[in-house]
Amino acid sequence: MAQKILIVEDESLVALDLKLILTKAGYRVCGIAASVKEALEIIEAENPDMVLLDIFLKGPLNGIDLAKTLTTKNIAFVYLSANFQESILEKAKSTQPYGFLVKPFREKELLIALDVAFYRHFNSLESKLRQEKALEEVFKKIVKEPGEWRQKLLSVATQLQPYVPFDFISMVAQNNGEFEMDGITFLRVGFDEYQSIGTKELLTISKVTPADFKKMQTATTISAKAELLDLDHLEKTRQKYPIKRLIADTFRLKSCFCFPLLLSNGEIAQFSFYSRKAETYTMDHVDLLNRLQRPLLAAFEAILGNEGLNVVTEAIPKALRENRGKNKPAAFEGIIGKSHQMLSVFDNIAIVAPLNTSVLILGESGTGKEAIAKSIHRLSPRRDNPLVTVNCASLPPTLIESELFGHEKGSFTGATEKRIGKFELADKGTIFLDEIGEMPAELQVKLLRVLQEQEIERIGGRAPIKINVRIIAATNRNLQKEVEEGRFRLDLYYRLYVFPILIPALRERGEDIGDLANHFMAVYSRKSGKNVNQLSPQVLAQLKSYHWPGNVRELEHLIERSVLLASGSEIKEVLMPMLNQKPQNQVAAEENVFKSIEENSRDHILAVLRKCNGRVSGPGGAAEILEVPPSTLHSKIKKLGIKKWTA
Repeated sequence: MAQKILIVEDESLVALDLKLILTKAGYRVCGIAASVKEALEIIEAENPDMVLLDIFLKGPLNGIDLAKTLTTKNIAFVYLSANFQESILEKAKSTQPYGFLVKPFREKELLIALDVAFYRHFNSLESKLRQEKALEEVFKKIVKEPGEWRQKLLSVATQLQPYVPFDFISMVAQNNGEFEMDGITFLRVGFDEYQSIGTKELLTISKVTPADFKKMQTATTISAKAELLDLDHLEKTRQKYPIKRLIADTFRLKSCFCFPLLLSNGEIAQFSFYSRKAETYTMDHVDLLNRLQRPLLAAFEAILGNEGLNVVTEAIPKALRENRGKNKPAAFEGIIGKSHQMLSVFDNIAIVAPLNTSVLILGESGTGKEAIAKSIHRLSPRRDNPLVTVNCASLPPTLIESELFGHEKGSFTGATEKRIGKFELADKGTIFLDEIGEMPAELQVKLLRVLQEQEIERIGGRAPIKINVRIIAATNRNLQKEVEEGRFRLDLYYRLYVFPILIPALRERGEDIGDLANHFMAVYSRKSGKNVNQLSPQVLAQLKSYHWPGNVRELEHLIERSVLLASGSEIKEVLMPMLNQKPQNQVAAEENVFKSIEENSRDHILAVLRKCNGRVSGPGGAAEILEVPPSTLHSKIKKLGIKKWTA
């Protein structure tokens, strides 16, 4: 059956042109709407598979307003617009579209965008169904397992963690109209580490008196509907939910998602998920728990039995009160961090690892993208098969196709024997394409075919070769900008962007610096045979105040050097980089010195090479910036005696 597409476009000529193209390509256009109101009527009657959606429409509502409705109905959509202002683009991106088309566009661009959008939507739906089915089975398994009921409730909550992320969770019930605070509450302190926080602990930490706390309890109610709360800005939460406000202030929480369960005995049990990140929760989380409501309720009631949630904190076993995460997967070894940013990364890895979905890892240089790729592979069903790593930036453009896809003997000058490419070596396993933003345009087309057809063709080969490879890609470039400037294919971008994982820069997770430094100190003490096991308070303060442009890699090298220079068991001094800082007498001296043309030329080339991370040729390379042929620049580098240009 032909897929149904709704066109929402207020320019009749553009809409009719779209209809002709789509009909010719085999799609069924189920309607054309010029406003959000018309579109909603057609959606109600036709339930389209895809919507082509102009952003600026007739009437008070625009395409972004309609996109929010489409998201709740799980209908895929692609934006159309002649004008992508940055502010509009940010709002449009927040609705998670399946593609963008800028007017005027060619027929081929439209059909490619639709192909990619249907591919992404299908994979998204398929993975959602698999995830929900898997969660349902896990809930049943938790119920049947032997163990204490409080531990089982924690197990249910932690299974939800990758899908509904939280830094603090409470599970409380309303008994005969009286609010019971002494439910089950946990603070997340690591990937699989949770600490119980009961009334006694909360009063101690918050310095609230029992009498004041009792008043808060009396004023707090359990809502009978799901709610998304912005704890950071909405003052009304202080009056309506004083207990939630107290929890938020005590543990620096900024957003909350409350989800009620109506028990068979008429009581209301409520899960309250809290996050340290503002605007964490969306209607997607509400929809997910609505779909899981029946298995979640069945598990909750089976676990709870006749116990109820009106238990006192002291009854919680010590083992449950403080779970120190002994079950952290070995796959995460070497990835250090307990900040909420890194915990989100761990959760994303846990979600995507069991699937065959392509993954795009984004982050600055030195943030540890390769370590994340290795973790995904080690946690996947492909773990017993190869993980092949390819650095796209380090391969010469003339050799990269042969490296990736292989070649037959005699297929070109110098091909003296048959070569098996990286993709064939990774068959039944995973290939990690690092710095994919550096891949030449002609290779991007062939990679797209690999993703679509799961087959490759050697240079000089006579027939395609079927392969079974999962692709994980990484880049420190802004791929969206690369697409806009024509250096990266839009269709490939969306094929890879099925499941993006953003690795935070080290300066954004300063609370992890101490743990990272201690980890590297232990590693390099062991390697060097020294017993260096402590950082002085002054050194730790220095590390936390630095902005770390080189991220985790820079910190690792600094600690390695400091361990080697340490004279005792404590690192008392570190040689911090003095970027852009020079002694005043040196600055004054330099101002009075005139350099030769050759010296100025050398300095200028060095500066450009550093900016390009040593890359000479290719897009964004030093030759392109200096507007000279790469061969000329190589000759100049040799003539000027430039041998090392990286910092």
